[in-house]
Amino acid sequence: MELDDLKGLINQKLIEGSLDKTEHNFANLLKGKANSVVSKIKKSLWFEIACSFLVVLLFLGIAFSSSYHSLKIYFGLFGAVFIPFTYILFYLLKKVNEFEHSVLPIKGNLQQLIKMLEDFTRRYFQFNMALLPICFLLAFYLGLNEKEPVAILDNLSIKLKVTKSLYIGFIIGYSIALIVSLVYFTKWYIRKLYGKYIEQLKSLLAELKEE
Repeated sequence: MELDDLKGLINQKLIEGSLDKTEHNFANLLKGKANSVVSKIKKSLWFEIACSFLVVLLFLGIAFSSSYHSLKIYFGLFGAVFIPFTYILFYLLKKVNEFEHSVLPIKGNLQQLIKMLEDFTRRYFQFNMALLPICFLLAFYLGLNEKEPVAILDNLSIKLKVTKSLYIGFIIGYSIALIVSLVYFTKWYIRKLYGKYIEQLKSLLAELKEE
């Protein structure tokens, strides 16, 4: 091998090594940024876990202490629903923790994390939208069939001379307005806790693909 060829080969290896080091440093830098975003997602998950835990305790407490049959069924049922939901949040938290301790390549891990979070938020919204009408219909049905008289509502109905048909109409209108409001609130809530962070992770992934 000629001396010039040997120098050229050495220089090429040095350049390739430098490029590999630069890409490695860039990937590590992106992983640090991603971990910063992931830590915010973890805070959102812990917030929801704490809220779910409190809801389970509150709902089951009402179910066991209330003297109204309708409230026992309603809060007992939905208190039980929040138990598996809390487990799902813990499972997601575990997966997010795995990303923080994962090794390179960051690209594949980041893609998996984004997909998992997108699937979660989509199903989260769908679950809430399916649950809303069930909550209102069940509350409406249980309220109409409550055998134990509710003194406050009975006195208010007598004072305002509210007929049963007017009362039902008011409840239906109120429920529709509340459902529409909750749809927009749910979208805002999910975006605030997860959506904006998913967009940040996508932006980091785009930076990685450009390199």
